[in-house]
Amino acid sequence: MLKSTIRTLIRALLKMVAKVEIKNIENLRESGSYIFASNHLGILDALLVFHSLERWDFFIPVAEKWGESAFLSWLGKHLNAIFIDRYNPDIRALRAILRRMDKGEVLIIAPEGTRSKTETMAKGKPGVGYLAAKSQFPVIPVAVVGTEDRIFISNLKRFKRTKITVTIGKAFTLPPLPRKDKDKVLEEYTDEIMCQIAVMLPEKYRGVYAEHPRLKQLEKAL
Repeated sequence: MLKSTIRTLIRALLKMVAKVEIKNIENLRESGSYIFASNHLGILDALLVFHSLERWDFFIPVAEKWGESAFLSWLGKHLNAIFIDRYNPDIRALRAILRRMDKGEVLIIAPEGTRSKTETMAKGKPGVGYLAAKSQFPVIPVAVVGTEDRIFISNLKRFKRTKITVTIGKAFTLPPLPRKDKDKVLEEYTDEIMCQIAVMLPEKYRGVYAEHPRLKQLEKAL
């Protein structure tokens, strides 16, 4: 009951401050575990999950700093957050993530690890590639446009709703990690996920992946 109330409040809040368009929502799976991998532009990004997904069996890795407040820790618990150390190996959190995925839950993750300071794509961290290869669950790339904090705050001050577009890509699965050259392959896997997101974004948002060879291949295949 409490979670349903929170979702309703989040959706009402989003409707007040933003106009959200979701493209290709049919690509989201109604059951089974998968990795929902999105670029990360601003503070509104996390709320979009509650707008996009009808199911509740998902969880979101969140920076440990947000768990330092008693209220935010309580809120995070009811919003299915897992607090994680972004700067050091966090085995406890990793095990918790894999355990929940094994139960069929959906992992919501921003591979960049934090909001982009340049308002374009930053280098993805290898954690998402590792989890995709380790779990063998499909990855659904998600491209978000319009949630930049600068734009959102400016519009808020003018009582103007921010236009946001969420594009859902098609699911794909990465092969298991090989025994040799794991670091190299892991980087390739992470780049694959990021380029699958980038190809759905306008060029100005593509950042460090703008000239990536894999992105060029994906563009030609469109």
